[in-house]
Amino acid sequence: MGCRCGASAEASNQIPRAGSRCGASAGASSDEHRGGGPVTKVLLATRNVKKLAELRRIVAGVVQVELLSLNDVPAYDEAPETGATFADNALLKAREAARHTGLVAIADDSGLAVDALNGMPGVLSARWAGPTRDDAANLWLVLSQIADVPALRRGAAFVCAAALVTPEGVEHVVEGRVDGRLLNEPRGTGGFGYDPIFVPIGETRTTAEMLPAEKDAISHRGQAFRALAPYLVRLLAAR
Repeated sequence: MGCRCGASAEASNQIPRAGSRCGASAGASSDEHRGGGPVTKVLLATRNVKKLAELRRIVAGVVQVELLSLNDVPAYDEAPETGATFADNALLKAREAARHTGLVAIADDSGLAVDALNGMPGVLSARWAGPTRDDAANLWLVLSQIADVPALRRGAAFVCAAALVTPEGVEHVVEGRVDGRLLNEPRGTGGFGYDPIFVPIGETRTTAEMLPAEKDAISHRGQAFRALAPYLVRLLAAR
């Protein structure tokens, strides 16, 4: 995707990694962790406690921040996820969070892309069975839709776009992807979403059968958040 910077961004403050987009340069100072100072609060724009725990595990030891969720800040009207891509939705959520809270915000949009379903459910993964349905309903709907698909054609991928947005307008977007295949029925009790039916390439276990650290090491969200961490470190150091 490359790096696209706004007119006010200074090249020396950007990290030229593939898969990122950056906006205007940050200017205001904050309470960053510097020499034992207070730890900066960063908002992860989600109410999903499992996703928050996953991000906390990934950034632990990489950057000194206090990660908050939407449950930790005053409520605001959350915009619907109307983007056509994972990156669109991640940016939409991060921009809204930064604008309403004044905090550096991180948001992700992720989902399952099934080859036999032409890449669907994709951005509709969380509500594939309907807006009021849960993870189990979504999973079983996908399984019913590929029930007649032979094992060799059950390819799928987990895809995640993670966006970092500051109140000053700096934006970075990165993506992670893990390819694999879908089983005929769920296995494992860990993870969430479609984890119980997804087996990554090179594995015999589903991501729901892996230990959290094992899943983090290969997952789409783990890849995206680890790719985003250097941007967060650089940004907080400059504020």
